[in-house]
Amino acid sequence: MAEAIQKKLQAELEKYKQMQKDVSKSMAARQKLEAQLTENNIVKEELDLLDSQNTVYKLIGPVLVKQDADEAKATVAKRLEYINGEIQRYETLLKDMENKSEAHREVLSSLQQEYQRAQGRTPGKV
Repeated sequence: MAEAIQKKLQAELEKYKQMQKDVSKSMAARQKLEAQLTENNIVKEELDLLDSQNTVYKLIGPVLVKQDADEAKATVAKRLEYINGEIQRYETLLKDMENKSEAHREVLSSLQQEYQRAQGRTPGKV
């Protein structure tokens, strides 16, 4: 009986560890998006300061290419919209993962208590 519970406990623990790795990866991706958002907001602020006489260049590989200011503003606006959408997606994903993680913690706790009872010990707090 205790061996079966122990195997089940190990399997749940592995699932929990994998979920924590996934949460960590998602957090890193979200942080990267936050950095991109900040960078693009700075670019947008700089583009807003330009008047019609200023020239805008876009870096394509090792070459600077002349670009229309309105086109550059539109590109940055689209990029900001995309990044904000991705951040929202990761927020939803992280909330969902946190809920699943909490459920795994509860299952692990109950399995650990069950395992301790099966071994004849009194269950303790996890």
